[in-house]
Amino acid sequence: MDFKQLRAFMTVADTGNVTRAAELLHLVQPAVSRQLRLLEEDIGTELFERERHGMVLTDAGKALLVYARRAMLELDRARAEIGGAVDGIGGLVTIGLLPSTADIVSSALVSAVAVSYPGIRMRIAMGYAGTLQQWLETGEIDAALLYGVERSANILSKPLLEEDLWIVGPAAAKLRRQKPVPLASLVGKPLILPSGPHGIRTLVDHACAVSGVELTVTAETNAMSIQKSLVLGGHGLTVLPPIAFADELERGLVSAAPLSDPKITRTIVLALPANRAVGSHVRRAVELLVECARNAVARGGWLEARWLGS
Repeated sequence: MDFKQLRAFMTVADTGNVTRAAELLHLVQPAVSRQLRLLEEDIGTELFERERHGMVLTDAGKALLVYARRAMLELDRARAEIGGAVDGIGGLVTIGLLPSTADIVSSALVSAVAVSYPGIRMRIAMGYAGTLQQWLETGEIDAALLYGVERSANILSKPLLEEDLWIVGPAAAKLRRQKPVPLASLVGKPLILPSGPHGIRTLVDHACAVSGVELTVTAETNAMSIQKSLVLGGHGLTVLPPIAFADELERGLVSAAPLSDPKITRTIVLALPANRAVGSHVRRAVELLVECARNAVARGGWLEARWLGS
């Protein structure tokens, strides 16, 4: 097994097609097929099922893909860190961000890193809280902004800010910041919520259980973009932090109000791995990440957020 074989394997897995993989790798198709054959001989089992419409991973292939991605990521990190170390701080840093927070900090972070540490190469990975926590524990990302962190010996977390969850609807719903909406008043109204075990869904379900409220969930989704699209399409109301729909609110496309009785909040934390060393290049990028988040709160860009960090 070598890196050429793993690269060919990963590219075929991503494209589902040997011909397309060969084009991306700048190789002839027989060369890619040979790399796959050698890898399967080395592993001792088939990694793909050759079907009419393309290459489909077997269970063994799916398992290998997880380890292959991790191995290639570590190699990329080593190359970036060794190459950047010539002129000082350098390396590859992968930061995990929630869909609701990515827009407010990603651009500012990349700009700040480019100015302060040009030897650092940034990667931004977006995912929900549970996914980010898993990636952090397995080493696929170096740090993350997330919430709802379960007690884990593998993660160190530091609270940064707190934000309330709001009820969001189309502009015609005429929801207002000055008029909080009691949770019980949502009974019987169509709601579009994240699929479980999404962190926001867990918070809402817990509040309902404590309050003895049963909501009518007409649609569930694991994508915030779909959640917002369904609200804009008039299919119901949803629950999100204000930062998640800042642009739509400013343009008057939606209306929104804080939830009350009970108020539902989430705490955004900086999460770092406790099960491995954190390099100096990661620490520098994380310092800038925290500064970008603090600046967003201070200037009012992070709507309704309250800064908790030092």
